Amino acid sequence: MSVTIIEVAVTVQVPLERAWECWTKPEHIVHWNSASADWHTPHASNDLVTGGTFLYRMEARDGSMGFDFGGVYDVVIPQERIEYHLGDGRRVVIRFSGNGNETTIRQDFDAETVHSVDLQRQGWQAIMDHYKSYSEQLSSN
Repeated sequence: MSVTIIEVAVTVQVPLERAWECWTKPEHIVHWNSASADWHTPHASNDLVTGGTFLYRMEARDGSMGFDFGGVYDVVIPQERIEYHLGDGRRVVIRFSGNGNETTIRQDFDAETVHSVDLQRQGWQAIMDHYKSYSEQLSSN
């Protein structure tokens, strides 16, 4: 059985060092990690080392539902690459590429089987778009 790999990407007008910080530090993650305005991430922890773990608590703002999103880091190359696997074995690869005051972030992730590929791509892209808005707004202050 082959795995479907989905790619999402975003280019932010933020230098690589700052883009990395906004992506990896829990105090930033809680501000951008949601696919829509009716969801949020009230808590995030991140031990960003090979073998380290991360856990983001994602909840509907109305309290009706929530879930933990977490995994284990397989590869961490600062400001360049992050690879991790989720509890169900799916893999995610994130690549950072900086050029002056611009950084491109690409995520490849194994699709799950419950939701359509399009729905998964839309959700992950929406999170990336929220990251873009947050990181650019923070950097302009």
